[in-house]
Amino acid sequence: MPKFLMKWLINSVALYVAVAIVPGISPQSDNWLGFIWLAAIFGLLNSIVRPILKILSCPLIILTFGLFLLVINTFLFSLAGQIGQTFHIGFTVDGFMSAFFGAIVVSFVSMVLSGLLKDDKKKS
Repeated sequence: MPKFLMKWLINSVALYVAVAIVPGISPQSDNWLGFIWLAAIFGLLNSIVRPILKILSCPLIILTFGLFLLVINTFLFSLAGQIGQTFHIGFTVDGFMSAFFGAIVVSFVSMVLSGLLKDDKKKS
């Protein structure tokens, strides 16, 4: 399977887990197709908006020893949900802390699944 499709599916699962686990995040749709499209929105935001935000907030990232990247991740997670809401596939976030923990869950699940799938590929 191409790397792009694998990353897309991993992001879909990670978003589903975050919406299912984190209190304060409620989905508009429980349909898997919605989470697949939401992962596409999330991936586009991460590939287009995230580098711009990192460049613009470089002094803050350096000043906080990289912790400001968590704020950027939180913003992008919340923004993906809001953009998805316009297409009726997103999720609503009750506050900053819900978005913060949702972004952490997405990052963690994505990291674990990427590591597991990469290890399986190396063994074969």
